[in-house]
Amino acid sequence: MWARRLPNAWPDRRAPQAALAALASVLLAWAPLAHARGYTPQGRCGGYERVNIGSPAGTCVALVADERDGLRAPRRVLEISPGRLWIIDMGSWVPRQGRLLELSLPSPSGAATQRPQVKVLADKLDRPLALLRGPDAQIYIGEAGRIWRTPVPAIGQPIQPHTVLDQLPDDGAHPLKEISFGADGSLYVNIGSASDRCQDAQGALPYPCPERGAMQFRGAVWRAILRSPTATGQPAQSPVQQFAPFALGLRNSVALATLPDGPAKGSLWQAENNIDYRDRNEPPEELNELLEGADYGWPYCIGAQRPARGYEQRARCAATKAPHMLWPAHTAPLHLLATPQASPFQGQLLAAWHGPQGHRVVGFARQKDGKPGGKAIEWLGNWTADGKTRPLGRPTGLALNHAGQLMVVEDYNRTLLMLLPDTASAPAPQR
Repeated sequence: MWARRLPNAWPDRRAPQAALAALASVLLAWAPLAHARGYTPQGRCGGYERVNIGSPAGTCVALVADERDGLRAPRRVLEISPGRLWIIDMGSWVPRQGRLLELSLPSPSGAATQRPQVKVLADKLDRPLALLRGPDAQIYIGEAGRIWRTPVPAIGQPIQPHTVLDQLPDDGAHPLKEISFGADGSLYVNIGSASDRCQDAQGALPYPCPERGAMQFRGAVWRAILRSPTATGQPAQSPVQQFAPFALGLRNSVALATLPDGPAKGSLWQAENNIDYRDRNEPPEELNELLEGADYGWPYCIGAQRPARGYEQRARCAATKAPHMLWPAHTAPLHLLATPQASPFQGQLLAAWHGPQGHRVVGFARQKDGKPGGKAIEWLGNWTADGKTRPLGRPTGLALNHAGQLMVVEDYNRTLLMLLPDTASAPAPQR
């Protein structure tokens, strides 16, 4: 396969982009992330404020936290223990505005809505995204240029961060790091492409694409093989034994998930945020099952192994791995959550669709082979802006709590939402 490469071998692309980065920082400081997009509560839902978002019969959507609680651009949420949540808040696209927050939820009771207690566990994080519990029970966080982990501290105690991977590429169009763990404990990391479609400064499309060259392998998912702790229980001196490309031709893998059970247990799934065409219907987003050594086509191929615009005479799409499923264009899947079969979601693969043709949370049921398929099951929908009670839905992160209830965060709208029963008996949507 590909030769092993160490993180410190990434080319330094920052120097020639310094002026552009400075300008981008100024412009991004005024990006939509800086503006609140509020909801008008419509009664109560499980002791919280209820918001007007479509959900299955017998359920409601609760507004648990928002900008009143200090949320700026939440990207991921994770339950540490009942009532104790951690949230990755990116802040904005300006570097080092991110935070790791801890929310302590009140016990909803009575007519008055109590606000969660919020504590900043870490600040000045560089465009953080990933937030995941590892097989070692530590919490793993992905910043633009590094992955680190911390044991869960006692309430009120500080975290103890330890670097796992650093000197990762943090420049270009897709610097965010998503992660997933394999069944064998391997850590999979998104190394997004530096550009939309490998265009150069003049807009030309070189062939071969230099981002796929042996010097960098951008637009790929890499695999880190982690060392086990030493016999004394202390972390090994270097936590990573090997770090190498796993799958190529993936523009931006900010949605990764490993199936936890069933016939396809351990399979790794990726939702592709495809090339940006100024076309409402092209190109489709993709759901891919990632296999070692496979090439999924970026930037040469899109959709069902079709040549991308500008590569019609040069692409060799038949040699690439076909997508498992195609999703509508511009849905922008920003997170995947593989639910256990024993959960209320019965093993569905949930997806947060964030884009202009997304703004919903959908699920895909496992088929006989254990893999997701069939029609999308809508869990949160009817989420267009109505000018009165709700903004356009912008889901970015999904998680289940100890009771199997779905938690959703939105970046632009600065919210933490929960899907809760509206009655004593809440039927599930038709499958």
